[in-house]
Amino acid sequence: MNKQGDQSTRWILDGVEADRMDEESKNHLPHRSRNAKSGNLGKHSGNLGMHTSKNSSSPGTYSGNLGQTLKRTTSQFGGSIWKTTSNALRISSVLTPSPPPPPRRRPERVERTASAAARGLKGLRFLDRTMTGKEMDAWRSIENRFHQFAVDDRLPKEKFGICIGMGDSKEFAGEVFDAIARRKNIDTTNGITKDEVKLFWEDMTRQDLDARLQIFFDMCDKNGDGKLSEDEVKEVILLSASANKLTNLNQQAATYAALIMEELDPDHLGYIEMWHLEILLREMVNNDESVHKLKKANTLTRAMIPRRYRTPLSKTFSLATEFIYENWMRIWAINIWLFINFLLVLWKFEEYVHSPTFKITGYCVCIAKAAGETLKFNMALILVPVCRRTLTNLRSTCLSKAIPFDDNIKFHQIIATAISIGTLMHVMAHLTCNYPRLSSCPKLKFMIYLGPVLGYQQPTYGGLMLTTVSITGVALTLIMAVSFTLATHYFRRNIVKLPGVFHRLAGFNSFWYAHHFLILAYVLLILHGYYLIFPKPWYQKTTWMYLVAPLLLYAGERLFSGYQEHNHQVNVVKAVIYSGNVLALYITKPQGFKYRSGMYLFVKCPDISKFEWHPFSITSAPGDDYLSVHIRTLGDWTTELKSIFEKVCEPPPSDKQQPKRGNLKRIETRALSTANYDEIQATFPQILIKGPFGAPAQSYTQYDILLLIGLGIGATPFISIAKDLLYQIKQNNLGPGKSVEPARKCAERAYFYWVTREQASFEWFKGVMDDIAEFDRNNVIEMHNYLTSVYEQGDARSALIGMVQQLQHAKNGIDIVSQSRIKTHFARPNWRKVLSQLASTHPASRIGVFYCGSSTLAKPLKKLCHEFSLDSTTRFEFHKENF
Repeated sequence: MNKQGDQSTRWILDGVEADRMDEESKNHLPHRSRNAKSGNLGKHSGNLGMHTSKNSSSPGTYSGNLGQTLKRTTSQFGGSIWKTTSNALRISSVLTPSPPPPPRRRPERVERTASAAARGLKGLRFLDRTMTGKEMDAWRSIENRFHQFAVDDRLPKEKFGICIGMGDSKEFAGEVFDAIARRKNIDTTNGITKDEVKLFWEDMTRQDLDARLQIFFDMCDKNGDGKLSEDEVKEVILLSASANKLTNLNQQAATYAALIMEELDPDHLGYIEMWHLEILLREMVNNDESVHKLKKANTLTRAMIPRRYRTPLSKTFSLATEFIYENWMRIWAINIWLFINFLLVLWKFEEYVHSPTFKITGYCVCIAKAAGETLKFNMALILVPVCRRTLTNLRSTCLSKAIPFDDNIKFHQIIATAISIGTLMHVMAHLTCNYPRLSSCPKLKFMIYLGPVLGYQQPTYGGLMLTTVSITGVALTLIMAVSFTLATHYFRRNIVKLPGVFHRLAGFNSFWYAHHFLILAYVLLILHGYYLIFPKPWYQKTTWMYLVAPLLLYAGERLFSGYQEHNHQVNVVKAVIYSGNVLALYITKPQGFKYRSGMYLFVKCPDISKFEWHPFSITSAPGDDYLSVHIRTLGDWTTELKSIFEKVCEPPPSDKQQPKRGNLKRIETRALSTANYDEIQATFPQILIKGPFGAPAQSYTQYDILLLIGLGIGATPFISIAKDLLYQIKQNNLGPGKSVEPARKCAERAYFYWVTREQASFEWFKGVMDDIAEFDRNNVIEMHNYLTSVYEQGDARSALIGMVQQLQHAKNGIDIVSQSRIKTHFARPNWRKVLSQLASTHPASRIGVFYCGSSTLAKPLKKLCHEFSLDSTTRFEFHKENF
């Protein structure tokens, strides 16, 4: 091999960090060049072939330490790309600044090892399924779709994406279609045959990275000259942005194309070649591979079976012990409740077994009375879990260590289920057993046992049904049946789609009104327990005894809420309507309104409804001089509230000259000042609040390590926590004696994972993300943003987006997706890897896992927390927000 070829090979190997060969094998590599069909894989000048050390520096080059100034969550890969591309591509101008650069030469082809090919397979794929061992199954699916969409045995271009498995990226699939057709000189005017579809599919799923890289390059190179101009790069960025639903990226496409040309075309020739893209792509793959190896090394020990699971007996004992440890508060609370119900059943059974009525009705009266006694108790107890203010105050006491206040809604639902069962038993025992036996009993027997009690008049079945106790009982049962039905998940979440006007019977409004209609049920319950068939003295009628204390507690809370509604007058400071149908309300903080991060409050707008209150998490921190809530428009009430504020909002001053883009336009209210305060306040709708109320997230202060997981708008309670942690960080940065407030205990580390499917969502809390990057110098808060609309890293549809993201973040420290200093990850997190890494990073620690979002993810997360608590020394304690 000649000297220049040897230097070229070394530069490629060092520049992209491919699998290294020992020095002797490098010097004996056979000289191989690319053929014309494989494309112009890399040209470089003679100077570019010279390898420079990492310590070399020159004017105009960026330091490799740039990545160190970025956030902990920012990958150090950006700095690596910066050094690799900038130093390698600019070295010619540094070493020979005066003469013009010599023409670029194509680098020698590097013989890749099997592991490099495997990494390349992950680095640029067009389809989700490549080498899975089931290629024939994948082809049969494509073949079936071909027969479905083909016209005269030829598949048109517009159906290629659906047929091949890229139906959600039709435009991108069309460009891939044209690129392969151009390279193979196939006339696609009337479509392509099944054999040609298979040929296209095989090219797209081939293991060879060079082949798929060539397809990607040909897709970018529209004119086929083997060079990419800045306009062609811009077109591919726009195409990738469209495929990944990154609408906001379109305006910056020209800027990002110029950035790529600036870095990959240091000689200002006006074009780049395929080998430049390969450098960036393989650098990304190698970086991901190193991270993967680190995580894999940390989790290898989990493959071994722990000692406590090696026998069925020890495994059962370990699982039972762990279950009791995690649920001991729930276990004792439920057991005490069941024990009380059991005692009431025994008491009533024992009482009526020895009563005269038992001689006629038998055990039917025992069943009815026992069920009725549990109904009294549970109808009283069910009010306690919804006394939110009382529970909020009790959370701050030592009782929180023994009573599971976070499960108040679940306990409320369990009691409701017990009431339903008790009601059914009570009603059926009376209507099908007691009443028939009383009315059909032989008269002599009836007069002996019950004649003195009922005035020696035997009632008929119809007469019994017309008594006050029966009428109130039937009415009470009907009201409870309607209320409980509308409170079920399918009706409350409006999953059930009823026809016509009956559709309004489902949804939160119906649930809310039906539950408040239960006030009448309690009136009927008191009447039902007072007017009995068999008369008793008032002190033996126990219904009112059960209800008096819970009713007074509940009534006191409602009266206090009314008082608070009257005295907690708030004014709207600002309202912002973001894309994604989110309304942010900033309101004045009432005097004496004290809360903790993670709590929530209720909001009412009398202009919409004078009765409806809706809960929303507080997004401001306790140290802020205002209150804020972020409201996602999902129902009738929230949609109407957003519509009202839309009438008084306008675009920000900096955006007034920009054209509107549908719902992607941010609008907000005018800034308040002393001069226009009353004028602007008069245009706002009246907003009333009550609260604050306790929630599981406020328990974050009990943990040194936090894992906060929010899906979409579910990030709101954790934004307040992040703000509070930032406030403590700022106070600590002031130094001793300079802090305004006494220092409070702050979490050692907080890992915040925000997963959303819309790029515009990041604008909701962009200021918080920038503050985290600026003030959190000790990396207390580690924030991870995930955008699920973007294809995962390694997919060809997001490859160029990933390249631009790395270059932009390395140079300017700004993420192209969120426009903040926090880098955005693509697709969804691998939660198993996340928890595995935390278990390795924080051994023998208690980690509080707080989740707010769809219940679909709650169960897998809770299961993973349980699994890693068993298999590692780290304990993950799961908490879920309930509304």
